Amino acid sequence: MRGATYLLVHGAWSGAWCWRHLGAEFDRRGVAWRALDLPSSRLDADPATVLADDAACVVSATKHAGPVVVVGHSYGGAVVTEAAPAIDDLRQLIYVAALVPLLGQSPSTTSKISYERTMLDNAIERDGDFLQLNPERAADALYNGCDPEVARWAVSQLTTQTVASFKSARTSMEIQVPTFYIRCSRDRAIDPQLQVEMASRCSSAMTLDSDHSPFLSQPSRLCDLLLA
Repeated sequence: MRGATYLLVHGAWSGAWCWRHLGAEFDRRGVAWRALDLPSSRLDADPATVLADDAACVVSATKHAGPVVVVGHSYGGAVVTEAAPAIDDLRQLIYVAALVPLLGQSPSTTSKISYERTMLDNAIERDGDFLQLNPERAADALYNGCDPEVARWAVSQLTTQTVASFKSARTSMEIQVPTFYIRCSRDRAIDPQLQVEMASRCSSAMTLDSDHSPFLSQPSRLCDLLLA
C-alpha cells in the first residue's frame, strides 16, 4: 500500500531488532516504516504488563504518522488486533504467522484452539511471572529457515515475556478495515493448522513456504507480499 507507513510489531521474546532485514528491503524500495519494542518483552518489564499495555504502545507509535499499515507477527497479531480501533488512519492490518484472538480471548487461549504441540512449546520455560526460551531449542522453533549465523544472532537477542501478556484477553471491538494473513507453512512455533483457523478470521490470506520468521529467512519475498 504505497504512501502508507508500515508499522512492524514483533512477537513475544523479540524486539524491533528482528525486522532489520525486512527494514533494509523497505529502505531499498523507498517505503516508509517503523518498528517498536513492546513493553511486555523488555528485559526490565513490569511483570504486570498486559496485552492492553502493548496495544497502547502501538497506538502511541501511530500518532501523527499519517496513513498506516500495521503488521503483527506471532503474539504481535493479538497486540495489533487489540490496538486497531484506536489507530488513526489505519489502512490495513497484516498478520504474519500470527494470533488473531476473538473478543474475550487471550493469546494463550487462542494458541490452543487447534492445539498441536510445537517446538516452541518445548522451548518455553517459566520463571515466576516471566516466560523465557531455552536457547538450545529456540533456533529450531523460530529460525529453522534462517542462515545459521543469523539464527544464532537472533537467539542471542531474545528476551523474557510477561506471563500476564499471554493471559490477558482482547477487549477491542471489530472495525471495518481490510485484514490480510500470511500463513507460514514450515512454521515450528505456531502450528500451520492453527494458522489456517487464524487466516479464516481475515479478509484474505496467502501461504508462504517459510519458517516462523520470514522477515529474517526470506525478507525480499515477505516484502513482496506486504506491498502487494
